[in-house]
Amino acid sequence: MKRPRQHPVKKTARSLYKAMKSFTSIDIEALKIDPFEAIGQDWMLITAKKGDQVNTMTASWGGMGVLWNRRAAFIFVKEARFTKTFIDAADHFSLCFFRKQYQDKLEYLGSVSGRDENKIKNVGFTLCEDQGVPFFLEADTVLVCKKLSQHPLLPEGFIDSSILPTWYMDGCGYHSLYVGEIEKVLLESM
Repeated sequence: MKRPRQHPVKKTARSLYKAMKSFTSIDIEALKIDPFEAIGQDWMLITAKKGDQVNTMTASWGGMGVLWNRRAAFIFVKEARFTKTFIDAADHFSLCFFRKQYQDKLEYLGSVSGRDENKIKNVGFTLCEDQGVPFFLEADTVLVCKKLSQHPLLPEGFIDSSILPTWYMDGCGYHSLYVGEIEKVLLESM
């Protein structure tokens, strides 16, 4: 049987971009990021791996600072989120930050569940790993975080009584606060 002739694969602009793009590890002291803008306005993806599966979610709540003499990131994930099971199973998670051109994809990733569909594939993001920690090639900044602690937020802990009816009457449960030590900062480089 004669094999069909194979044609060379044409390089698209996107595949050329992906082939050229790489990341450089920088010292965390060199990181210049405004968390109010990067998290609160532009959003981030929280990504973790469980076994050989990866899931991600869009987040607009979180922060960065120093805790226990470690440079840390703080994320909040509701009990009902599928990504929470991945974070709970993993030792590490990543926080990915993107340029504004990806805002519609981040909105989509925050509006559908990985329980119901392969949302990473649906947005066309390219999954990468740094020592087993998943992140996305399309990001411009990646924080690789080692999970240090997890703290469930409980109703009795809220001092401002206006928070509960505003944020927790949807039946999806409360958030858990995760503290992750920022072990590596990756910046895109061409």
